[in-house]
Amino acid sequence: MHELGGKEQPYEGEQSREHTARRASSIAQSRGGERFVSAEARIFDAATAAMPESWRPAEANASSQPAAGTSGPSAQSPGNDAKGRAAGETPGAAEAAATRVPFHKLFAFADSTDVALMLLGALGAVANGAAMPFMTVLFGNLIDAFGGALSIHDVVNRVSMVSLDFVYLAIASAVASFVQVTCWMITGERQAARIRNLYLKTILRQEIAFFDKYTSTGEVVGRMSGDTVLIQDAMGEKVGKFIQLVVTFFGGFIVAFAQGWLLTLVMMATIPPLVVAGAVMSNVVTKMASLGQAAYAESSVVVEQTIGSIRTVASFTGEKRAVEKYNKSLKSAYKSSVREGLATGLGMGTVMLLLFCGYSLGIWSGAKLILEKGYTGAKVMNVIFAVLTGSLALGQASPSMKAFAGGQAAAYKMFETINRAPEIDAYSTTGRKLEDIRGEIEFRDVHFSYPTRPDEPIFRGFSLAIPSGTTIALVGQSGSGKSTVISLIERFYDPQLGDVLIDGVNLKEFQLRWIRSKIGLVSQEPVLFAASIKENIAYGKASATDQEVRAAAELANAAKFIDKMPQGFDTSVGEHGTQLSGGQKQRIAIARAILKDPRILLLDEATSALDAESERIVQEALDRVMSNRTTVIVAHRLSTVRNADTIAVIHQGTLVEKGPHNELLRDPEGAYSQLIKLQEANQQNNRKGDGNARLGKQMSMNKSASRRLSRDNSSHHSFSVPFGMPLGIEIQDGSSNKLCDEMPQEVPLSRLASLNKPEIPVLVLGSIASVISGVIFPIFAILLSNVIKAFYEPPHLLRRDSQFWASMFLVFGAVYFLSLPVSSYLFSIAGCRLIRRIRLMTFEKVVNMEVEWFDHPENSSGAIGARLSADAAKVRGLVGDALQLVVQNSSTLVAGLVIAFVSNWELSLIILALIPLIGLNGWIQMKFIQGFSADSKMMYEEASQVANDAVSSIRTVASFSAEEKVMDLYKKKCEGPLRTGIRTGIISGIGFGVSFFLLFGVYAASFYAGARLVEDRKTTFPKVFRVFLALAMAAIGVSQSSTLTSDSSKAKSAASSIFAIVDRKSRIDPSEDAGVTAETLRGNIEFQHVSFRYPTRPDVQIFRDLCLTIHAGKYLFADCCACWGEWEWQINGNFIAPEVL
Repeated sequence: MHELGGKEQPYEGEQSREHTARRASSIAQSRGGERFVSAEARIFDAATAAMPESWRPAEANASSQPAAGTSGPSAQSPGNDAKGRAAGETPGAAEAAATRVPFHKLFAFADSTDVALMLLGALGAVANGAAMPFMTVLFGNLIDAFGGALSIHDVVNRVSMVSLDFVYLAIASAVASFVQVTCWMITGERQAARIRNLYLKTILRQEIAFFDKYTSTGEVVGRMSGDTVLIQDAMGEKVGKFIQLVVTFFGGFIVAFAQGWLLTLVMMATIPPLVVAGAVMSNVVTKMASLGQAAYAESSVVVEQTIGSIRTVASFTGEKRAVEKYNKSLKSAYKSSVREGLATGLGMGTVMLLLFCGYSLGIWSGAKLILEKGYTGAKVMNVIFAVLTGSLALGQASPSMKAFAGGQAAAYKMFETINRAPEIDAYSTTGRKLEDIRGEIEFRDVHFSYPTRPDEPIFRGFSLAIPSGTTIALVGQSGSGKSTVISLIERFYDPQLGDVLIDGVNLKEFQLRWIRSKIGLVSQEPVLFAASIKENIAYGKASATDQEVRAAAELANAAKFIDKMPQGFDTSVGEHGTQLSGGQKQRIAIARAILKDPRILLLDEATSALDAESERIVQEALDRVMSNRTTVIVAHRLSTVRNADTIAVIHQGTLVEKGPHNELLRDPEGAYSQLIKLQEANQQNNRKGDGNARLGKQMSMNKSASRRLSRDNSSHHSFSVPFGMPLGIEIQDGSSNKLCDEMPQEVPLSRLASLNKPEIPVLVLGSIASVISGVIFPIFAILLSNVIKAFYEPPHLLRRDSQFWASMFLVFGAVYFLSLPVSSYLFSIAGCRLIRRIRLMTFEKVVNMEVEWFDHPENSSGAIGARLSADAAKVRGLVGDALQLVVQNSSTLVAGLVIAFVSNWELSLIILALIPLIGLNGWIQMKFIQGFSADSKMMYEEASQVANDAVSSIRTVASFSAEEKVMDLYKKKCEGPLRTGIRTGIISGIGFGVSFFLLFGVYAASFYAGARLVEDRKTTFPKVFRVFLALAMAAIGVSQSSTLTSDSSKAKSAASSIFAIVDRKSRIDPSEDAGVTAETLRGNIEFQHVSFRYPTRPDVQIFRDLCLTIHAGKYLFADCCACWGEWEWQINGNFIAPEVL
């Protein structure tokens, strides 16, 4: 049936429909100035507009772009200003790359508990950081004991005392480490959760224009699931680690000054270049991180658009186009991440080269001071070791600085949004609140244009008065301003000039939440949230009782079909209400409006998308609701218009006619009369088609079905119980085609390695470079032990050997400078390619799943978007930077052990027997964390879906003032992950503390055993130091690797989640080439003994032994709400599979 008019402004963020209105209008003008658009043009444009932007035809996208000099939603990319990013690289990304939040601002949302945790954690980090400089003092005492002119017995006694000091140090360091890690991880988790809540709360309070111009659902979900991880990383345990390392740096130099200030001053000449190199590296890494985040935000939009419209994507076979679009968006993110890895490697390589130069300078200067100033070898080594420890700490601070830079860049856009003051504040408590309103509405000289199209005015001096308790229908062509009236009454927008008044009071003077509570909205496309039917209806009223919900459903003609659902009112409607038919969704939306009990009711083409029978049922419900209320209807069909008290014809933003139906018909040349004539002509054509569709000779079916059809056609409700299909009858067989996936299985590392097979040459070269970087530090053991020996040699040998060893430090510094950037760059390539490959592979698998798979809450667009954003990035913890560090630290460990065994195998075996304890501790810690992370990930996905639903349905949330209800639900979903994060922090703290205890315990055992071996004349003191230094460097590598425990466990859990999707076989896979293809398709459709039940409602039979034939060139008219028209369409579209064919 022909429509009276379209919509000029979309609901629920579907900005692409602007194209429908503009294109339809242009078609009408091109056909001889017709005042109303033909049905054929509308069908074509509706189909085009329904396509997700990510794979819409180029022609449609081009036509939907705003005119020059304007901006529109379709031209916007997430995170940019109103100028947008129409294509490719734009100033928005460059601006984002150059901006970041000051570090202290990251903690702007900490409460008193967080402040206490941070102070306690900082104290633990300070104590832990002081442990290493104190160890250098003990080390100097050992050199004095071994190198002095003491008897063997005295040497053993002094070494035993120093070893005992190491035990005390181990205990203190273990306690400090536990406090440091636990407090910082807990406060990081708490503050990140608070930032997520504040961000969503701020998003929900923004005016609707903000969503049109500045953001999208994909961006919001991406920032909440991805950027908050970076922010948490920047203000969690890495802050404690950074404080620890800074204290170690300063503590090392304090000890160095105390032992030999002159030598320390000489060695400090390398610090200014170090600071400059670190600053440059931080800025470059920040820029690269910002570019990468901006690039992936575009990918998140593609994911949200595609999965949110998966039925449309499937019906237009747009899976391949969506995958291509997603792959293209991933390329820019890949390039930015690789450049970030190279910048990090170059920065770290420069820093370490400068450190090596410092060591070389210290050895050369130390030898000179021994010869000229009377320094002892122990004092020189104490200074060198103190400076070495402090300098190494500075180098190890780089990952923390990198995390800070990434967190600061990620926080910039989120904090900017959090601090944004909305132009129309949904949370404002100011404004007038009356006892009640009568419902009089007046538009007085209103001038208005949409913020995304400021040069295209909708109203120029529009005026309209609507008396209280009356029903007014608005009709007119597409883009005339009908739906804008609805938006202005709801105060989604404010007019640029003029006033909108309710009961004579300017709408701006009312408290926004209060006045919206008096207004009910039912739109053309009812928005339902991924929750139960009861929860969706309850959005109409806070703290609604079950009885009130049921009463509203009965008034909306919805209770009957709800009771037939498997769980009744507790039945989940699926994402966007996909488990319900159009008529059912509309009645749920009406029940929600009824529960609100509004004085003003707004019906924006509330029945236009329904079939005739569904419209009849819904209209009956609306007639009851409209009684004694001021009702504004954006008209769609003649029956609705005829019954209105007043009909207002709007043309190009101007009121051209107004009056009752009969009065307007008296003017045959009037706009309304012309519209009615055009509609009646279309109705006659449609009736002819309907009659043909009902002719029995155009259908063939079995006899029983034919007789049943004949009986049904004799009644008005011709398809109420068609073809022996008892709607709502429960099946007692208990069989269930359960679609819910089982818990993801752990993914072996070999699986990930196989995905990285194309990068094997890159990984091999990167591993070689990492091995070279890793063995440099154990070689220190050889260099330093020989330096210690040289410091106790005669002057002529001291002068010669010190120069040689000093030059060797320069050589190895240059080697490290060359190998580290190569390693970082190559591993970044491998890791980023893997992430890109996993994201693309997962997304391709997702879009080729059968549509029924998306009906489950865990497979919603929000949950899938969170997996692709956060989980895929976490997998890099097993391949990218983490793998580089593992290879480097492994080579450090192996080289250290080799050097130690060559020096003295007995002492090495003693120490080696203790090392597995460190590994066992790390393994137990990882298993505990793995168990928690799986649960928290699932809970975070549920929370992401809440955010996704709220933002994608922001107009519905705003209309029902449901912001607080959404926030309460989101906070509830986040409680589980927060508790899990706290438990993870405690376990990590215990593991970290035990690691430090074992580390210093191994040192104590090493020196004590070495002293005994020296006493037994089985080794010499230079070899003892060589063993100790080699194992010390190896232990540093083990310690660094243990910090990856939390990241690796999260990465494994994320990989399991990703591969649970990848490994699942789609029941209806459009990517498969198998099957019959025909040169030409005539269009005959036949159902042969089809039985069907929805997998999510296995106890309700939809089809039982259905037989039906539809001949080519004919069409079938399904005249029943919630019977079989939509289900038949879904089977024809191959979205769902029947049980028996």
